Amino acid sequence: MEAGDIPVVHALELRLFPVDAWPLQMFHDELAQTETRRYLVAELHGQIVGYAGLMCIEPVSDVQTMAVVPEQEGRGIGSALLTELIAESRRRRAEDVLLEVRADNPRAQQLYRRFGFEQIHIRPRYYRDGVDALIMRLPLYHESPSHQPREADRP
Repeated sequence: MEAGDIPVVHALELRLFPVDAWPLQMFHDELAQTETRRYLVAELHGQIVGYAGLMCIEPVSDVQTMAVVPEQEGRGIGSALLTELIAESRRRRAEDVLLEVRADNPRAQQLYRRFGFEQIHIRPRYYRDGVDALIMRLPLYHESPSHQPREADRP
């Protein structure tokens, strides 16, 4: 995502999340924090059809937002965005990826479960309209020399 994408992304945000839409300035603020943030857009035929964002402060990554326009759902766009957010989390050495998802959004929950996320908590009435948030976590495992079997431990 680049600064020039923000007006389109914000318009989608207002359309897709009318109750909980981020203010325009929040996208600018998030995009400016390159040390801890990564934001993406998905385009189809030159049009933005999805977006996602991640905050990573070691050892935890947090999916800040993710959306795909309804007319493009089921075409792998959400999976592609989530795949890149997880890859970015690994690059930034996160141990876990966390996210909140609406309790009344089974499609998104199913996507996250396919990627290995598990529900770890519920935040009651988290969203402005009173819907609960399910907190989900994906543990990431990093191979490092300290995790390699020692020569003496090998058969």
